[in-house]
Amino acid sequence: MLSLKQFPQQRYNAFVNINFFDHTSNNKPALREDVRILDLRWELSPEKRRIALEFELTPFIERPSIEIYISNGRGQKAGALTVIETLDHTISLVVHLRDAEPTDPYTLKAAVYYTSIEQGKRQIVHTKTITFTVA
Repeated sequence: MLSLKQFPQQRYNAFVNINFFDHTSNNKPALREDVRILDLRWELSPEKRRIALEFELTPFIERPSIEIYISNGRGQKAGALTVIETLDHTISLVVHLRDAEPTDPYTLKAAVYYTSIEQGKRQIVHTKTITFTVA
């Protein structure tokens, strides 16, 4: 049986050491103005109607939102999606293309932003654009 004399009395939870981030690397959490899309990968589904997206963001302190907008070759909206205050800095999602017939080339615009309720404004901190074809 353990006695209280076996445990250190000076520190509360002396045996607990939780690291939420790897402090030995350069991946320290960033302030909102320094959050970036580090990597954006996509893969087209076999039927060419869905796009699997995978994002990697800079680790962050405040939770950012992400907006994805896809337009077709005619400049019309082909798909969109919004992630509100993500908890994770790596995200995998699927976007459905709305076009009845594929209209190449497609343009995907991703924006990382923060919203201020007090000011009623959106602060875009980083954007990334890629172009792809499905034909």
